[in-house]
Amino acid sequence: MNRIKSYNVYIMTNAHHTVLYTGMTGRSLKRTAEHKSMQMPGFTSRYKVTKLVHWESYADVHEAIAREKQIKRWSREKKIALIEKYNPEWRDLYDELLLKRK
Repeated sequence: MNRIKSYNVYIMTNAHHTVLYTGMTGRSLKRTAEHKSMQMPGFTSRYKVTKLVHWESYADVHEAIAREKQIKRWSREKKIALIEKYNPEWRDLYDELLLKRK
């Protein structure tokens, strides 16, 4: 079965929601698992960014890159508003993403 390639823009945070990290990937499950297990050296492992709180899918890689750049330019308040619009409880969405991929 051929899957249509999708690209995901995501926001992750730490346990206390003090740090927000925005990224883009074509390997959402693998990338999120790497963050969760702190295999990503640098910013995300240093600040224990392990909780997926927002993600968006795009069929076009250029749209995903543009969206990631847009969100990265936003203020913290605007990022929080985006998260709370779709995930007001700040649930970890990793399991939902896992189920969608099966």
